[in-house]
Amino acid sequence: MAARAAGPLPEYLAGLNPEQLEAVLHEDGNLLILAGAGSGKTRVITTKIAYLIAERGLAPESILAVTFTNKAAAEMRERACAIEPACARANLRTFHSFGAWFLRRNAAAAGLDRDFTIYDDDDSTTLLRAAFPELSRPEAGKIASAIARAKDYGLAPDAPDLERGFGGKDFRRRYAEYENRLRATGNVDFGDLISLPVRVLDREPAIRERVHARFRVIMVDEYQDSNVAQFELLKALAGPDAYVCVVGDDDQSIYRFRGAEVRNILSFPEVFPRTSVVKLERNYRSYQSILDIASRVVENNEGRLGKTLRATRKGGEKPTLAVLRDHDEETAYCVRVIDAHLRKGGSFSDVAILYRTNAQSLAFERAFPPAGIPYRLVGALRFYEREEVKDALALLALASNPRDEVAFRRVANKPARGVGEASLEAVVEAAFRGDGNLVAAAAEAQAKSAKARAGLAAFAALMKRLAERLGAPGGGRGDGLDALDLPDVVGRALPDDAPGPSIPPPVAPGAERLSAVVEYAVRESGLLRYHKDQDDIAGSQKTANLDELVNAASDYPATREGLSAFLEAVELDRAMSSGEVSQDAVTLITMHNTKGLEFPVVVIAGMEQGLFPRDDDEGDDLEEQRRLFYVALTRAKDELHITYCRRRLFRGRIMEYQPSRFLAEVPREMLRPFGGKLDLSMAEAAGAWKTGTRVYHDDHGAGYVARVAPAGEAGVCVTVRFETGRTLQFFPKFTKKLERMGD
Repeated sequence: MAARAAGPLPEYLAGLNPEQLEAVLHEDGNLLILAGAGSGKTRVITTKIAYLIAERGLAPESILAVTFTNKAAAEMRERACAIEPACARANLRTFHSFGAWFLRRNAAAAGLDRDFTIYDDDDSTTLLRAAFPELSRPEAGKIASAIARAKDYGLAPDAPDLERGFGGKDFRRRYAEYENRLRATGNVDFGDLISLPVRVLDREPAIRERVHARFRVIMVDEYQDSNVAQFELLKALAGPDAYVCVVGDDDQSIYRFRGAEVRNILSFPEVFPRTSVVKLERNYRSYQSILDIASRVVENNEGRLGKTLRATRKGGEKPTLAVLRDHDEETAYCVRVIDAHLRKGGSFSDVAILYRTNAQSLAFERAFPPAGIPYRLVGALRFYEREEVKDALALLALASNPRDEVAFRRVANKPARGVGEASLEAVVEAAFRGDGNLVAAAAEAQAKSAKARAGLAAFAALMKRLAERLGAPGGGRGDGLDALDLPDVVGRALPDDAPGPSIPPPVAPGAERLSAVVEYAVRESGLLRYHKDQDDIAGSQKTANLDELVNAASDYPATREGLSAFLEAVELDRAMSSGEVSQDAVTLITMHNTKGLEFPVVVIAGMEQGLFPRDDDEGDDLEEQRRLFYVALTRAKDELHITYCRRRLFRGRIMEYQPSRFLAEVPREMLRPFGGKLDLSMAEAAGAWKTGTRVYHDDHGAGYVARVAPAGEAGVCVTVRFETGRTLQFFPKFTKKLERMGD
């Protein structure tokens, strides 16, 4: 592009700050716009597109701008066209939309039908099962997910490094056969929308030259979210004379589990020569007191380019760190925060509760309706509507009532026990010719196949064991519970027809709790393994949800009466949280789902070591979790609250938790304390002793830290592997002979 002639700037550039204006006007070499949270990056990229067309005379068709979601692409187009209508002719798409556009125009070179179909995850699973009938659907789904991840990393079936990250048995062979079958159909999966254009551009010089001549400007938004395959596509699309401009924030790269590679943005200046870096550090969202905490946390990451956010808004109070006894106090604290905000004239929709895992939503889903607080669950089903939770509840419902046909049909063959629909129908018919007991009918079933008979017998045996764990039927509520005084609901009045709270029967001292039975049921039924194996990412969430269901049962005794009361409470919780969600509602959301959002009041819940971050998060994983915390912190506009609970339920047992190591990275004077005193000794120790740290011991010599685990009053337990081959454990708090090398 020729140099811009001197003269007055167009009016639409007048509102840009100096750094934003520098980014828009830049045109020599390539450009990395390092855009901090709340710094107006979308405005910059859309204004730059309009400027290149309106002021620099570029043909709209010569501009390719890509992002990651249809919503973001639509917003980019709308905002650019509002400045310059000709922007409508530019190629503004998602990565995958561009891949489909490219492949339909070059279908023959890619070995595809021009009218190819794009297979989704379910289609890929079906194709794998057709190739390998011995696989169950969950097994095939797990392999399909692994293939998708391999494609995100640009790894073909014959890639030498395939086993390094995907070492499952026969994975290379199954991946290759899947590819053969997919190519034979003439169709593509989502990974192909990125990898096949790269292959065509690499192998077809004429197509490559045509593409390079067409796209003179290539822009990528949210570049920190790009994966390896998308990075390769960008390099293939960029001709020697192309102007490449990427916008992103290395501190907000939080999708590594989806294949995002933060090194793409860190290495951009080295990969694309003559790159200028413009940092957008003025934050238009949050008060400085919030930004200071975010900066102090994320600066502990080594893998970052570095920037410091500066607030344009004046004022603001210190964020609050609430040290609480347990999750009940945590939900009560959140109700208090919401009530205080309403009294100041705010609305429910101003408030967001952020947490690390979806399973943490249950405590708020249960606490908010009785307090009259409407809520909106973002990015997930309500807790009791999640598949794995409904499966476990069906198993418990059948244990409570062996005549429950709906529950029987849901779990009798889940996970698969070789029981087909015909066998299930036969059991139901036999049961209702008798007393309706489906479990007894399953035990006596005369199914046609030996596999079905064995499956039904095993299921009936499981239900019998559950019944034995629950003991003899209880005697109802003749225990004086109805006379107990309940505390008044804090806050707002409930509707007249709202169901009342369900009171669990008392658990005798030393008696088994229902949580132990629920844990036994999901484990012995195979439901835990079934959901864990669906895929690595969703599986971990599903396991956490089942753990949370176990926790929910911990207030009830392991009796039939206790189970009945628990199931009744679940139904009441469902009833209280059902119905249309008001527009004015508190947002319940995981930290990952908050990207790009902002709220006047934010509560970050569950800052305990082991929960966030996990104890085994080290190296790149720990740095990504720290970036996730940074993203969560920078969602807050006016108020920020952080909660830490000393105790939480885990699989029905009360566990002591230490503060998150991230809290030790925030100077105490930056936070306003609420509740108990915070002991950061363990968090500070966890931060000081990191996996991979070189150490020396007077008696054992040199070695390195292999693992760091919490150890209660002792701080942390450090596992060290020495060069002698020995592996030993130490408590640094009490061990003076173990030293970090370089200290």
